Amino acid sequence: MTNASDWQGTVGRSWASEWRRTDVSFSDLTPKLLAAIAREPGAAVADIGCGAGELSIAIAEARPQAQVTGVDISADLVDAARSRAIQPNLTFELADASQWQPASRPDLYVSRHGVMFFSDPQAAFAHLAAQAMPGARMVFSCFRKAAENDWAAAIAALLPKGDSPQTSPTAPGPFAFALPEHVRRCMAGWRAVEFAPVDFRYIAGTGPDAVGEAMALFRRIGPAAAALRTLPEAERAAVEMRLAELVEAHHRDGVVAFNAAAWLVSATSDHNDG
Repeated sequence: MTNASDWQGTVGRSWASEWRRTDVSFSDLTPKLLAAIAREPGAAVADIGCGAGELSIAIAEARPQAQVTGVDISADLVDAARSRAIQPNLTFELADASQWQPASRPDLYVSRHGVMFFSDPQAAFAHLAAQAMPGARMVFSCFRKAAENDWAAAIAALLPKGDSPQTSPTAPGPFAFALPEHVRRCMAGWRAVEFAPVDFRYIAGTGPDAVGEAMALFRRIGPAAAALRTLPEAERAAVEMRLAELVEAHHRDGVVAFNAAAWLVSATSDHNDG
């Protein structure tokens, strides 16, 4: 389970410090998501859970006449996004999207894996619909099941049994939106919810030290990170060794990559001003 307080604390700080590596990890997915977004109209675009801002920046560059706003609950991530953005039509706001009051009403919401962490997703999506223009569109990506994502399933298998607490599969976290029927229940205020499956390569490391890059990523981000921070030294060393073997096994031609699976989800706001 990963919730708002995690993103405001350790998780947000880790992602902010590792934004270059996390951008690389999604580098095979991001163009597919941007292509889906490009098919949608939108002059007031809001990026929910914008993280360090890569998606917001790309949209602002592609739509110079649009106003793009990235919203995130992590001050560290918002600072990282602001530090790399130069587009005059792009701003970043520190806010909880489930309570955010935009200065101008969005006609397009987007998100790259940023909408699975709401403590009350139905209320959050209803709020977003109410804040948007009538008929606004939404396009976001989210992971499919953990079992379909080798980077998560394989790393989880390396950890000591019981190291991760058992939670509901729909609890806030990376895989909370794996099941379409659950997502549809969560998306109060939205209709015509459609799902397109996308398979991609999760790029953990590239370059002359791809294995070292992957190890650096997994020490800070993902299912092994918490264990490597908290396990006793002997157990931590054993996990590190198994993780290094796994990473090496996925190293080909200067790239460490794992099979990954996502949904591209689109929907239309049901809210109207009448």
